[in-house]
Amino acid sequence: MKFNFGHVSNAFLGFAIVSILAVGALSFTLNTTGEDYTIDAAASSIKWKGYKVTGSHNGVVSVKSGTLTFDKDVLTGGSFVIDMTTIDVQDLKGGGKKKLEGHLNSPDFFSTKKYPTAKFVITKAIPYGGNYKIVGNLTIKDTTKEIKFIASVAKANSAIAASAKVTIDRSDFNVRYGSGSFFDNLGDKTIYDEFDLEINLLTDK
Repeated sequence: MKFNFGHVSNAFLGFAIVSILAVGALSFTLNTTGEDYTIDAAASSIKWKGYKVTGSHNGVVSVKSGTLTFDKDVLTGGSFVIDMTTIDVQDLKGGGKKKLEGHLNSPDFFSTKKYPTAKFVITKAIPYGGNYKIVGNLTIKDTTKEIKFIASVAKANSAIAASAKVTIDRSDFNVRYGSGSFFDNLGDKTIYDEFDLEINLLTDK
């Protein structure tokens, strides 16, 4: 059978296209339902560790807010905000501690007065051998980059515990002070680009 659309009005074609788009939008909405679990910022933690030629430094930074989204018992999305103004150095004391914290908050590093928060948004959560492969967008300062890592997520009734170890290349986010990738002849003052994060999130539904 051959159809002839020569006599179909433009108005009818427009109505048909709008109807198809509306059905598509409804289907998309129905497929993205989930239940949000609010992250308990006070009970969550992020540990960091940075490396240089002569050693390393470590500390913590606070989670400000966030949610994890589940469809039944499957993680489907989420996001969390980091309060960059809470950078705390834990391997030093006294003047050395205050000096490094001040430097990390300065424009040489994270410029926390201008950029007081960082944010991570999950774009994919793929079941991976009892864990999840997480794909998402990390924003530090004014730069957003996609990162990937493996996360452990345990769900028990209304409580969620999620944890992950992540390595970040600071130079991807225009944090280049002391980087041997961008400056020559730094010698033992070289600070490595990669730093580690140990993320532990707890929810309070």
